[in-house]
Parts: sequence; structure tokens; C-alpha cells
Amino acid sequence: MSEEMKKFRLVPWLLVILPVWVIVSAGFGLFKYFSDEKSAALEEAQRFAQSVSAESLADDLKKIVNVIGERHAGKPDKLTATSSMIRGVLGPSNTGYEVKAVNGPGPFPILHIAIPSEKADSAPLWLLTSYDSPPGSRGAERNATGLAATLAAAQALAGDKPARPIHFLFLPHANDPDSPVVETALIASRLIGTAPKAILCIEAMGDAETLILSSRDTTALPAVEFADLGKILGAEVICLGEDSDLASVLFEMGQPAVRVATRPMLLADEADDKLPFAPTLAASSGRLIELVRRLSK
Repeated sequence: MSEEMKKFRLVPWLLVILPVWVIVSAGFGLFKYFSDEKSAALEEAQRFAQSVSAESLADDLKKIVNVIGERHAGKPDKLTATSSMIRGVLGPSNTGYEVKAVNGPGPFPILHIAIPSEKADSAPLWLLTSYDSPPGSRGAERNATGLAATLAAAQALAGDKPARPIHFLFLPHANDPDSPVVETALIASRLIGTAPKAILCIEAMGDAETLILSSRDTTALPAVEFADLGKILGAEVICLGEDSDLASVLFEMGQPAVRVATRPMLLADEADDKLPFAPTLAASSGRLIELVRRLSK
């Protein structure tokens, strides 16, 4: 058989094989790309989650939601128990903070801890969370997850030496509409004072690993690299027509407060007694810690 004939017979095979090879190689390339992208995202999530103990978070959540349960002025012993838990977790015998009690508008204190900075005159960063729940609810997302994540952040940051002061406030009234929510927020606003670096109001941290930052004033959103931590959404999307969240109440008082959460506000009739998946909360808490570290530079 002549060389020319062999080449002629080879052409149809090449016409079949080449397109198949192109499709297979392109498919393999796409598979590798998405596989690498998924692996990178998984590594990123694990990196943030490793800064927090999922086991410790799960334990705190069980104590708040299942052992203590409803936490509001109608159940004063439960609200007091939550206050005592915060002092125990963060106090001198455990994390090592001095936990200061600030008189609130009622018998339940606002709890304050601070991480000092070498530059005391730098604009401070404030993290606020509530430790109450709505009446008739164990308040998993309002606000046991926010409280647990903030406790985890305070514990993780205890050994840091930030470039600016970091303050934590734990408020007894934010989720019970019949409690002195506005009066409590007013005291918090006075403690914060003027010109803070940022005010982060932490709530609903158990729904996803990534954070959602929202504010009624876009200039209040922290100027920090945030793409790997979550997303920024308008307050109207997050609050679903409500303006009763802590960040909104503080905003009405002239404070540039930002809501930090992993989901929009809960609807009034939405069930809120189920414990979230602890590793998910650990990942979102890890992102909160990273956000605080970036803002405190």
C-alpha cells in the first residue's frame, strides 16, 4: 500500500479522534479547574474554622438554648443565668478578662470587656451582641448563635495586641419588644461615644459559613478586604421591612452601626429553637475573628 493511500485512510480517523480529544481534554481541564476551586474554598473554610473550637461552640449553644432556654425579662432567672455564663466564660478564671457590669435600664447589666492597645488614642472597634431571646422562643438565632460567636471571638482575641482598642458589649435587651430595648441601646451608644472605627452588631451566625454585612448607611461599612469573608448587602434586603434590629436602633441614634450575620432577620412567626450545625457556626465565627483582626490593624 502506497504512502499516499495510508495517509488518505488516516484522515477520517483523525477527523474523529481530534474532536474527541479536544472535548475530553477540555472536560478534564474544566474538571480540574472546578476541583481545584472547590478544594481552595474548602481549605479557606477550614482555615477560618480552625481558629474556633466547634466542640466548645456546640457546648455553649446547648447551655444557652437547651439548658437556659428562654432569656428575657419575663424569665429573670434565665436572663441572670446567661449573664453569669458570660462572666464565667470570659472572666479572670477562664479567659482572663475583667468583666465590668454597667447598670442598664433595669436589673440586668450590660457587660463590658476591653482589649487595650498601645495606641490608646486610636479609634476603637466595638462589637455588640445581645444575650436575650424573644418571649416564647429559645432564641437559637435570636441570639444564641450571635452570643456564642462573640464569646468565641473574645476568647480568640484575648492574647492579641491590636493596633487599636477593641471593646465588647453584651446587652440584656434587644430581642424582647416589651423590654427596654431603646433605653439599653442608648446606654450602649453613650459608652461607644463618637468616632469609633466601626460598630459591629453580631447576631444570627448559624445559618451559613460566610458573613453578611449590612447597614442603613453604606459609609458605615468597614473599609476592609472582605471578599473572602462574605458579602455586603443593603439593609432593606436583610431587615425585610423591619427596623427593630440592634444595628438599626443604634443607627437611629446617630451611630454608624453594621449588622454582622449569616442570614436576614428572622420573621416573627419563624421557628427558632433548633441548634445550628456547630462546624458551620465555627466557620462563621472564624470569619468574624478575621474581620475583627483586619479592622483592628
